[in-house]
Amino acid sequence: MPPARRLRAKVAAVRGRVKARRRERLETDERRAQLLELGMRLFAERTYDEISMDDLAREAGVSKGLVYHYFKTKRDFYVAGLREIARDLLEKTTTHSPELAPLERIRRGVDAYLDHVRAHARAFVALMRGGIGSDPEVSLVIEGVRAAYVDRFLSDLMGTPLAAFATGNTMIRTALRGWLGFVEAASLDWLTHDDVDRARMRDMIIELLLATLRAVGAPVTQ
Repeated sequence: MPPARRLRAKVAAVRGRVKARRRERLETDERRAQLLELGMRLFAERTYDEISMDDLAREAGVSKGLVYHYFKTKRDFYVAGLREIARDLLEKTTTHSPELAPLERIRRGVDAYLDHVRAHARAFVALMRGGIGSDPEVSLVIEGVRAAYVDRFLSDLMGTPLAAFATGNTMIRTALRGWLGFVEAASLDWLTHDDVDRARMRDMIIELLLATLRAVGAPVTQ
């Protein structure tokens, strides 16, 4: 075979192997995502202890060995699912709209949050209630969500009359963390009982935020 043809054949073979690896990675990512979606649905419907890897494999229509290929233990599987829920929650509810007035930004953010947690109620409840006690990785996921919300709120204050007050003010951070604790508890109750009007829920969350900011001396107006 002439050298030029041999070179072209080698290049074609390399390209073929690269495409095959890309296709394999894509299939792996898709399968993992499908397993995570299924797993978090099951974990939202039943407690952590009520579900086994056999259940997950049966529901997915795959072998248990394949589930273990992606996740070494049920705990690993559960934590990975919580991370996905947390990522999706933050992505959908931390929109940044600097052209809006601060209070309108807050309203839009709370609206997006309530819409998202209602549409994904089971997943949200699974995230906030943990499911496996005081597991440090689960706690880290939930803590990451809380910290991200506080950071985004403080970031949104830049360029507003509250910016000077918030800069270096640890009280406002503490106050926001306390308010987030209320929002989490109230949201869980709202989703569980479904007997509070959504608009009233939104207004209560915003009014409590404004009252919390005033309590630490922030110059807040309606």
